[in-house]
Amino acid sequence: MLIPRPRRTEPGSGAFELTPSTRIAADAATESVRLYLQQTLRGSTGLPVRDAADGAGTGPDVIALRVEQDETLPSGPGADRSESFRLVVTTDGVTITGGSPAGVFYGVQALLQLLPADVYRHGRVGEGPWTVSATTVEDAPAFAWRGVMLDVARHFRTKHEVMRVIDQLAAHRLNRLHFHLTEDQGWRIEIRKYPLLTEIGSWRKESQVGAHVPDADGVLHVQSYDGRPHGGYYTQDDIREIVAYAADRFVTVVPEIETPGHVRAALAAYPRLGVHPERPVEVWTEWGIADDVLNADDATIEFFKDVLDEVVALFPSDYIGIGGDECPKVQWIEDSRTQDRIRELGLADEEQLQAWIIGQLAAHVESHGRRAFGWDEILEGGTLSKSATIVSWRGLRGAVTAAKRGHDVISVPDDQAYLDYRQSDLDTEPIPVSIVLTVDDVFAFDPVPSGLTEAERAHIIGGQGNMWTEHVDSARRLDYMLFPRVAALAEALWSADVTGPRDLAEFRGRLAEHTARLEAMGIQYRHEAGPFPWEQRPGVPGRPHSREERAAYIDAVTANIAE
Repeated sequence: MLIPRPRRTEPGSGAFELTPSTRIAADAATESVRLYLQQTLRGSTGLPVRDAADGAGTGPDVIALRVEQDETLPSGPGADRSESFRLVVTTDGVTITGGSPAGVFYGVQALLQLLPADVYRHGRVGEGPWTVSATTVEDAPAFAWRGVMLDVARHFRTKHEVMRVIDQLAAHRLNRLHFHLTEDQGWRIEIRKYPLLTEIGSWRKESQVGAHVPDADGVLHVQSYDGRPHGGYYTQDDIREIVAYAADRFVTVVPEIETPGHVRAALAAYPRLGVHPERPVEVWTEWGIADDVLNADDATIEFFKDVLDEVVALFPSDYIGIGGDECPKVQWIEDSRTQDRIRELGLADEEQLQAWIIGQLAAHVESHGRRAFGWDEILEGGTLSKSATIVSWRGLRGAVTAAKRGHDVISVPDDQAYLDYRQSDLDTEPIPVSIVLTVDDVFAFDPVPSGLTEAERAHIIGGQGNMWTEHVDSARRLDYMLFPRVAALAEALWSADVTGPRDLAEFRGRLAEHTARLEAMGIQYRHEAGPFPWEQRPGVPGRPHSREERAAYIDAVTANIAE
């Protein structure tokens, strides 16, 4: 029982068993897939799983991997077959055919799911048998962009923890890791031209514990801090390692550098970038949105162009993120120098100033042959180039507006795909954030808004789940928030409605079986009954909202981008 649900399965007769004589045959295009499969099987089964003699792809007891331009493979978005595959298991052997190496890799993921769950362990726990029922599986994705955003700025994750997340995404046929690298609370990537970004900006003296709480007058304030320094960053070689590791698993790492807000860590390192360089700031220790933003000087724009030059050199992704969300305007409004700059540039207001800054950086990204993407706030001001891609997070209003204006869209509506949101209304849910977002809610996620024309629908290239980490301070806690909701996300983005109408009860049955795989992978997922005692955070305040409260807020803040 596979997750995501395939388009076609046809059971055969009998079964294939992995034995000491099993070999793998791979064509030149699938060498990296062969290595991945061998490493996985050798660790868990203890079998040698050697190469077939002379790469022979026929004969008994052979797992054959090959790329073919086969018009009979199911087609993905835009009639593309690069991620399509056919898995054929007989009593004699296994053949996996893909439209590209990525398709073969996804066929391998299907094969691994059909084996006993212990195949996901790193060491042997039994003697087998390692059997796969005879079957034919044909599949292709519904969407090209299937991802998870990982915020490593609020709470840093080591490179090995990041690579562990990459393995988890790959096992679920997700193909994008949106890497959120900079924030008010930390700068996580080495920029050699500007070393203070990591020397100063990569750590803070302490961190807020829980959400803000109201005082007697209703004013929100921090209840407590942990009193413990927090920090870390990735060297450029760390980034290269992460990118290469992901590429071997057909996951593209997509970097994001926040601008012009969420930049306090950068301002702590280089005060001249801010509206008030005479007022030094520290890397922020609170959660939320700091008022500190970039100034609009040419030198500041050049600084971030330099940053993006180094980022582009490290990440081969077609897309480079430049932020644009939740940028407070108060400093610009109150600063006479900024007001002069707005007039000098011939702009109407602060929204257009933000659009101008984003436009300058987007054009620079495009000068490298890449595409800029940013949060749906970059639609504000109305001057954005159509080449920019929009990440629609405040519901799907941004997706609708962007598609109608001719922008490509990645949908991540918070009420369907924000994985930091609480998973139940139980009092024991740790640090409950915003609305309840269950596995069932994520399973129902549809990246394509209603009411679009066929041409506009084509601009929705996919979706992702967002994992913000203000309250996620360990890999164990990250597991709890991601899973099993990521399994539902994979189903929503790979299978969607292409494999037939969504059937929640049927998915739930497959998910119950899938949890054995999660356990074998060592993923400490949230159990259906609720958090275990050690997963709870008694006494730490959250900020729960009802769906009605959240919807009203989103309607208010997106009114200025409505078409």
